[in-house]
Amino acid sequence: MGKIAFIFPGQGSQTVGMGKELAEQDQKAAAVFQAADDRLGFSLSSIIFEGPQDTLTLTVNAQPALLTTSIALLEKIKEAGIVPDYVAGHSLGEYTALVAAEAISFTDAVYAVRKRGEFMEEAVPAGKGTMAAVLGMEARLLQEITEQISAEGAPVQLANLNCPGQIVISGSREGVDRASQLAKEKGAKRVIPLEVSGPFHSSLMKPAADKLKEVLDEVEITDASIPIIANVTAEPMTEKEDIKHKLIEQLYSPVRWEQSVNKMIELGVDTFVEVGPGKVLSGLVKKISRNVQVYAVNDLASLEAAIAALKGE
Repeated sequence: MGKIAFIFPGQGSQTVGMGKELAEQDQKAAAVFQAADDRLGFSLSSIIFEGPQDTLTLTVNAQPALLTTSIALLEKIKEAGIVPDYVAGHSLGEYTALVAAEAISFTDAVYAVRKRGEFMEEAVPAGKGTMAAVLGMEARLLQEITEQISAEGAPVQLANLNCPGQIVISGSREGVDRASQLAKEKGAKRVIPLEVSGPFHSSLMKPAADKLKEVLDEVEITDASIPIIANVTAEPMTEKEDIKHKLIEQLYSPVRWEQSVNKMIELGVDTFVEVGPGKVLSGLVKKISRNVQVYAVNDLASLEAAIAALKGE
């Protein structure tokens, strides 16, 4: 039997009603949503369960909402006695991974990501920064394009290296527009502008990172009980100081998702369980490797099916 990794989705996977059925049918899950409401001092759960979608999609709400829903699902997997060998999360999902690895308490994580969302929104005025997905171009070539345009005074950089042929760029609106145009001229198959409120994982997020450091100084981060594959380095980390530095760096550094998945495979992982809303990461893992088993756990039915499969029932 190979090793198991739990992976946790980031922003963009949120949908109104996620986790509702689970919370209605399971006391432990309901307690997770209640704990988030109590820590934040408002009813996050009613935004998650009832929407509207545009309120849920705001960065300040989407981040704690995804974390909370993922942890409610995780509680059920833990109850079944399934323990991962490694954990990883995409951007915001890294915080969920840290809760899973017992490096930060759930309520502290909810508070931290709510603040993270606020700082990310404040860092760049709305409409000044953006992101786009570039399909069918290799990283090295796209890197050259973004460096050239940044040097000309319109900041743009690689933000998410998701899987072969799928890279997200981020930066000033002008930088992203110019890089998108040049990428198409140099052979990218498609460029898709993303519906995001800011230029995440770009140098424009540095002011947010400074504020985030203050929040992370307030909460307790401990050594992790399970190695986390860091977004910033695609290497395992367990040491609390290391975790804190990487969370701050993560705000303005690229998410090395393809490398992270390959690293876990190299470390013996042959089963990936995406815990949380949607199936975005499951899709990326399948594009990175065809030789691994992937489960997406996003509701009661998929949860029960994954548990049965993982326990060999």
